[in-house]
Amino acid sequence: MGTRIKTGDLVKVISGSFKGQTGKVTKIKPAEELVYIEGLGNRTRHMRANMYRQGGKKEIQVGIRASKVALIVDEKAGKTSRIGFAKNNDGKTIRIARQANNKEIK
Repeated sequence: MGTRIKTGDLVKVISGSFKGQTGKVTKIKPAEELVYIEGLGNRTRHMRANMYRQGGKKEIQVGIRASKVALIVDEKAGKTSRIGFAKNNDGKTIRIARQANNKEIK
């Protein structure tokens, strides 16, 4: 079975400190169930100097749990939907939007 959220999808955060914000998915880690959204989850990591690198601050991006985001089906209205799976006529598995009357997601 495929993942419900894919790279390049437009998503809306539905809970947590980033609630209500939208963005495009840049990276996914299915094993940890993390989604990286551009512009969200940026943090500063303080790095200690060692023999191989200079110390200082480094900007990193922290992932958001996949259960905290919903796929945006209608970009103009900002409507979100849960995602399901179905087989098309060719036998290929496709993603469908539940709140949009099982419309296929491109």
